[in-house]
Amino acid sequence: MYNGMIREITPLTVHDCFTIFSRVKSEFDFPLHHHEEMELNLILDAPGAKRIVGDHMEDITDKELVFVSSNLPHGWFMHNCTSTEIREFTIQFHKDLIDEKFLRRNQLSQIRKMFEQAKQGILFTREAVEEITPRILALVDKRGFGSILELLSILHALSNSKNYRTLSDASFTNENYNFNSRRIEKVFEYMNSNFHKLISLADVAKIANMPEASFSRFIKKRTGYSFIDSLNEIRLGHVSRMLIDTTHSVSEIAFKCGFNNMANFNRTFKNKKGCTPKEFRESYLGTRVFV
Repeated sequence: MYNGMIREITPLTVHDCFTIFSRVKSEFDFPLHHHEEMELNLILDAPGAKRIVGDHMEDITDKELVFVSSNLPHGWFMHNCTSTEIREFTIQFHKDLIDEKFLRRNQLSQIRKMFEQAKQGILFTREAVEEITPRILALVDKRGFGSILELLSILHALSNSKNYRTLSDASFTNENYNFNSRRIEKVFEYMNSNFHKLISLADVAKIANMPEASFSRFIKKRTGYSFIDSLNEIRLGHVSRMLIDTTHSVSEIAFKCGFNNMANFNRTFKNKKGCTPKEFRESYLGTRVFV
């Protein structure tokens, strides 16, 4: 699925519910990787390090908590970090730790929503990190059934925290869209299948069977993004994947992904990713290990 990227085999066995690692390290030295297990990663005292989750790259501050779902590429790298005592707490658990049927119960709706969004990677707010950090540190010393209850309680608290944000573009991870609206899902399926073509608001409004103005308000209300922002996010996800997986030129990739104006493409990419397409490709390729 991710050519040339390490697939980590974690030490978690089928007989375990979860594992937690606590490490003090002088540098990040593990390459970009993915694994079947879901992972909560708390990083302390590593300001200036770089985080990569899916196709999202960002410098981090002195404390952060990230949740990544099964098989989402991720890694942390020294970049501008000068700390020699980085503290890292990693919780890994099976993706079916909470049974699918159980997840559909009303009382678990927030956790279900968080698990869905973790397919893109989630960054929690500093406020949430400060609230949860002592509990994660204490979890290191817990054992048995109590430790499972505490992990579930931590997941519940995080799912109810406000303003956490997703990191990677949805189309990069090839995940299905779920907005609890068949109209929106049909539109996203259409945009994801035809991102390389010219797509107008009139086209998608017709698919949703709504007037253009009504659909414009509807998609913004349901997803938090305008039609054009949603379309650009899908296109940029495919652009990112091609920058990593192919040797096509940047302009070739832009046109293949539906961007017909290079100035607009470069501006849109930089606004979203914080770097140019060339810098993105170089940074990402620099972290890959071929096995």
